[in-house]
Amino acid sequence: MILIREVVQQALCTGYLTVDAEEQLRKMLRGKYDSEDLRAFMILQKAAMSGQVKQESRVLLEEKMLEQAEVVEQLLREVLVTT
Repeated sequence: MILIREVVQQALCTGYLTVDAEEQLRKMLRGKYDSEDLRAFMILQKAAMSGQVKQESRVLLEEKMLEQAEVVEQLLREVLVTT
């Protein structure tokens, strides 16, 4: 069975936490884990907050928000042209 610290190590090495790895961590954190795994998870949290590790889920959310903003901008242009 894979350990939390192994998922964390992968994310720290690549600088990227995939959606799958995030979900895997959530599942593992619902079960039993040792103090070393907890420590590794806290290190990952700090790395994500400082920007050392990017979260795929946040990247995807940002992309979706940008797409929506572009759609709104286009709609506003169309409204302004027709008025």
